[in-house]
Amino acid sequence: MARLGAFFVGLCMALIAGSLGVLMYLYAGTSGAESAVVSLVALTGLAVYNAVALRQSASSGPVADLSRGTADLARQVMDLGRRVAIMESRLDGVLDRVGEAAKPLSDEIGELGSLLTQLAETVATHDTLLRSGAPGSPYATPHAPARPAEPPAAPVVVAHPSAAIAPAVPPTAAVTAPTVAVAPAPVAAPAAPLVAPAAPVLDPPPTGALAGLSREAAAAVVRDAVEAGRIDLLLQPVVMLPQRKVRYYEAVARLRAPDGTVLTPADFLPVAEASGLIARLDNAMLFRCVQVVRRLIGKNRDIGLFCNISAATLADPEFFPQFSEFAEANRALAPAFVFEMRQAAYRGLGPIESESLAALADRGFRFSLDHVGDMRFEPRDLADRGFRFVKVSAALLLARTAAPATDIHPADLAGLLGRYGIELIAERIETEATVVDLLDYEVKLGQGFLFSPPRPVRPEVLQGGPDRIGDLAGALEVRPTGASGAAAPGALAAAPGIGIQAAGIQAAATQAAARPPVPAPAPAGTAVVRPAERRPAAPEAAQAAAGQARDPGTVLAQIARGMLARK
Repeated sequence: MARLGAFFVGLCMALIAGSLGVLMYLYAGTSGAESAVVSLVALTGLAVYNAVALRQSASSGPVADLSRGTADLARQVMDLGRRVAIMESRLDGVLDRVGEAAKPLSDEIGELGSLLTQLAETVATHDTLLRSGAPGSPYATPHAPARPAEPPAAPVVVAHPSAAIAPAVPPTAAVTAPTVAVAPAPVAAPAAPLVAPAAPVLDPPPTGALAGLSREAAAAVVRDAVEAGRIDLLLQPVVMLPQRKVRYYEAVARLRAPDGTVLTPADFLPVAEASGLIARLDNAMLFRCVQVVRRLIGKNRDIGLFCNISAATLADPEFFPQFSEFAEANRALAPAFVFEMRQAAYRGLGPIESESLAALADRGFRFSLDHVGDMRFEPRDLADRGFRFVKVSAALLLARTAAPATDIHPADLAGLLGRYGIELIAERIETEATVVDLLDYEVKLGQGFLFSPPRPVRPEVLQGGPDRIGDLAGALEVRPTGASGAAAPGALAAAPGIGIQAAGIQAAATQAAARPPVPAPAPAGTAVVRPAERRPAAPEAAQAAAGQARDPGTVLAQIARGMLARK
């Protein structure tokens, strides 16, 4: 077909060239040779034009096809984009409807979860009471109230022996008289058996370095160490696994007895809690930890410090308001400060302790759960209360101890806590094999004697500690008094945190040999000055300081210095 077309085109070109030669011969008057030359030239020109036209058409065809294909593709892409937009709009509507439909279900599930948590806590409490057989438990066998019913039998026989000799006395009188006389005895008798068994539980005997001492003597030793400031601060690192890079430190307290004996927390904490000294101990540790944190973040802002706090401190109506004000004044340290609490104390939190915990959380401080005896806890509740760390012993995580029933397998604990923003710390790591096993559980932080035992803080870290603490706490407490010794109306109020005193500073001045006797109440309009220096002062220096403190300008200057140092 292509050849036939080419033959037809060649024939047409020959006819056109011949016609042009004939016209030149007939009308132009040219000779036959000249007309033939003109016809040949015309034929050659037509042949060249035809070849060029064929070549151009061959090259322009694919370009036209490509342009048409591109246009079709653009049209299809536009159509696809329009369809995707329609599907997205429909999907958004479907998601909105699904969210609205699922919202009541999620609320119900949340309520069911809280109810299940409360039920689990109640069952655990009942189980504990049932196993312990405590006197206050509803499951305890009521043997004690049955014994006091026996004493009334003796007064009936002994108090009225004449009833058997004189039958003239009416029987009702013989029965009524002893009943009235002996009635108070059964009421008072059950009180002793109910209270007596609880004493050993609330006040355990001293152990460790204090073993062999009475409770009063052990409490006196701990009180003397706290008041004298014989508190040593030790730090134990919390490292990242497996790099073993130090990420946090835990502050550990040690007390020194007068004879130089070192008391560990296991020795003095039960005694301090039973004797009401735990709040003062937390006070002293707080000031020392603040100094350490300031030094740590000056070198590395990624380092944090764990500081222990007890439930008794949170519930102390006198100490915690000052504690809260001091925390407010040091909010800049909150990212590097973590308060640590035992699991037993966390489970026993009441309304007052919970409010105190929430107040610290509102100021940006974080919390850690320590001494975990079992893994029956709700991560959501911990996260809601501001807990960002949970410390579990390596033996409990690896199921090497006879632990109580748990709500989750230890291998899944790190992932579960991580979903709520809580980091798992494995503590009491002592062997390399334990580290290898913990890495299989995706534990990222570890603590134990394998990495480093608790080491004392270098003296230069706490250098100048008494003066600095005195500035933060207000070394002089000024209270304008009236004639009766009470605070006068309109008296100058100290700045927040002025009443907080570092444990050991005032006690050192109390033990100074040159300290004069405690003066009588000051007359009306004078200022009561309480020294808070660690170094004992001579009587002349004390009198001079008292004279300066009575000067209002000196007092205001001291208060201003304390506020500036605290900020």
